[in-house]
Amino acid sequence: MDVSNTRRIVLLGKTGVGKSSLANTILGEAHFKINHFNDSKMHCSPAVTKFVNRRSITLIDTPGFFDSVKSEEELKPEKVRCTTECAPGPHAFLIVLKVEKFTEQEKEVISKICEYFPENALQYAVVVFTHGDQLPEGMKMEEYVAQSQGLSDLVKKCGGRCHVVDNKYWKTSEEDDYRSNQFQVAELLNTIDKMVMENKRGYYTDEKLQEVERKIQKEEERIRQSSAKMSQEEIRNQARSNVFKNQVNNAVQTWIRRLMGFTVIAGLFVTVSAVLINSKFWREFCWYRS
Repeated sequence: MDVSNTRRIVLLGKTGVGKSSLANTILGEAHFKINHFNDSKMHCSPAVTKFVNRRSITLIDTPGFFDSVKSEEELKPEKVRCTTECAPGPHAFLIVLKVEKFTEQEKEVISKICEYFPENALQYAVVVFTHGDQLPEGMKMEEYVAQSQGLSDLVKKCGGRCHVVDNKYWKTSEEDDYRSNQFQVAELLNTIDKMVMENKRGYYTDEKLQEVERKIQKEEERIRQSSAKMSQEEIRNQARSNVFKNQVNNAVQTWIRRLMGFTVIAGLFVTVSAVLINSKFWREFCWYRS
């Protein structure tokens, strides 16, 4: 498999919208674990690379980055994993939403997405709706999106790119091609192809992704010199794994150092407070203030 020609696709969305199921629908096989219990501590599965419709694609699932219940510390290892998997940058972001009544909570998610992404990142984004069985009979996604100003604005920022699947009920449809996962996945991949061409075959990147890629390439060279029998794909995978472990270890050590620093400062504060309270100066100061 030619790794250099593989399209890297990152799935984003809050917990429970069906990101992992969407990934399995695109791949045509159950590679990603499905979380039916909305467990906020679930970690995302590793990336999966496969040929789909004569294309080599890598799908990278993510935890619920837009969930309000998750702390930055909970998400950090998974953010590191996803950044490592998609370095030097993704060719496409799939922003995954559900076909459902557009509530205040969904509006908040849309706001978070727009805050999370810089404007130029949305040039590489496609909005994909799951739970397509909730789409009213005969309605297309463009009509559904038009019912909400928030959705309309988001899809517009993504170049008008939106698709719909149903991971549970839609398999094939002899009556309506539109309500067929096979049809929608083919259309989605065509949309990604077109988007990549419009972006001059490029991918989204930033300073952090570029730094991770430099570390991966350095590790690749080290592995190549010590393991001549490994293929380029095996070297790449091993290098990514090693860099991920180092990144997580560094993040944990940084967190521990911060915690230790906070503990030391708190201890000093308690000690100084105790000394002051028991000192003659403090007692006289308090008497004077009263």
